[in-house]
Amino acid sequence: MKPIAVFRHSLTEGPGHIATYMKGIGRDIKVIAIDRGDVVPHDPTAFAGLCFMGGPMSVNDPLPWIPEVLALIRRAMDADIPVIGHCLGGQLMSKALGGTVGANPVKEIGWRDVTLKGTAAREWFGDREGFLSFHWHGETFSLPDGATHLLASDACTHQAWAIGKHLAMQCHIEMTEAMIREWCVGGQKEIREASAQPTVQSAEGMQQDIEARVTALHAVADCAYAKWSEGLKD
Repeated sequence: MKPIAVFRHSLTEGPGHIATYMKGIGRDIKVIAIDRGDVVPHDPTAFAGLCFMGGPMSVNDPLPWIPEVLALIRRAMDADIPVIGHCLGGQLMSKALGGTVGANPVKEIGWRDVTLKGTAAREWFGDREGFLSFHWHGETFSLPDGATHLLASDACTHQAWAIGKHLAMQCHIEMTEAMIREWCVGGQKEIREASAQPTVQSAEGMQQDIEARVTALHAVADCAYAKWSEGLKD
């Protein structure tokens, strides 16, 4: 079987729970560390699927690898190779397909409920009305042409969309306890500067009941990753 390419854009924003899930179903991943200068591959058919993680940068920043990633996403989708994106990854997918990415009215940092939008959302995230997800973003994406809206929160309307076997998310379903604790340390300045916004939690608040919250989030993530894995192309 071909490996799944996982694109890491920041050292602390690795594959997280999706790596655990893929290992559990016997799939190999290959981490492409953009943050350390790895080259963006040209041929998506070398992989069974493409997975894009988060990052502190904007898709609108003049970074040399962003146009290459956008072109790769388009080639993968044209070749029917499934693509999944988390936060920055979802924004990259939206921009690749002609959508826009810009400032959300507020920052979302920490735990916040998202609501499923209809039957298609349940196919991806399970038979539930909503779930408590983790968030860390100040920008948001529009829905590209042909996309089905899947998730929303009261602070960010576009939390996820799908086109066929491709899934783009603004929220972070891949989180592990270790990742959350690490982000709380590395993100202290951003938390402090945005603390006046009611959509921004303190580091202490983010780590409250962390074990139970992450366990529940993994159950949702497993639904999404299982659905996405059905489309892997070996």
